[in-house]
Amino acid sequence: MNLDQKQKDRVMDTFVNVTLFVIMLSMLYPFYYVLILSFNKGTDSLLGNVYLWPRSFTLENYAQFLNDAAWYKAFLVTVARTVLGTVSGVLFTCLVAYGLSHRDLLFHKAYFTIIIFAMYFSGGLIPYYVVLRSIGLLNSFGVYIVPSLLNTFFLLIAISFFRDIPGELKESAHIDGARELVVFYRIVLPVSMPLIATMALFVGVGQWNSWLDSAYFVQSEELRTLAFRMMEVINRSNAPMDAIAVANSSSAGVTSYSLQVAAMVISIAPIVCVYPFLQKYFIQGIMLGSVKG
Repeated sequence: MNLDQKQKDRVMDTFVNVTLFVIMLSMLYPFYYVLILSFNKGTDSLLGNVYLWPRSFTLENYAQFLNDAAWYKAFLVTVARTVLGTVSGVLFTCLVAYGLSHRDLLFHKAYFTIIIFAMYFSGGLIPYYVVLRSIGLLNSFGVYIVPSLLNTFFLLIAISFFRDIPGELKESAHIDGARELVVFYRIVLPVSMPLIATMALFVGVGQWNSWLDSAYFVQSEELRTLAFRMMEVINRSNAPMDAIAVANSSSAGVTSYSLQVAAMVISIAPIVCVYPFLQKYFIQGIMLGSVKG
């Protein structure tokens, strides 16, 4: 390689690195901007020109959030639905997938036809509402858990994954007298961590961010989720109303918008903290749908 070619490569590498750095900043800065606003007085934020760090540092936004019973209850409900919904959803989907991964299963093709049909067609919101009412899930915590027990997209991926597990592992367990559930829990699940971690991350984020079910199927204020409360604030708040609220309040500089950004930081933080622990498995599992067949 001659000197001229090396110089061209260095220029291209520099251009690519600078471009990627700019793209990274453009994606990270909105999160950083929300973070600094959450630590800035709400009344001061209305004046604008807060870009790099809090101009008037305060913890009152977070104190107001934690002292507000509605926000605190919504946070607890969201944590509960995320943990229970993720664990039950991943476990139930894997159980169904393990059963369907057996090619000699009775009515095997009929089950797959139903799954594919359910992936592409829906009865609509009103029939869905009627079904939830008929089984007694409306206005209950179960409406967050039961409808999401089976994820048809991950069901197909899990079936393909389980079929590629060496049959010798299962056969050796059967020879030792293990039943299918024992094989599933002791053999299949431990070797399926990339699949489980990927499913848990997507299902967990979906549960954490969900607000439509809280808006349509729940009337009790005790069961409202954090995402629903945030949407409520977003829909209610606008600049003129916020200015009036600031003029008539003495809440240590807290506004509805500053409370909203504090809630956003609190809602993002758990996902950011959990992801590093799943990253190793997630990188392996994200390609499952493309390499398993």
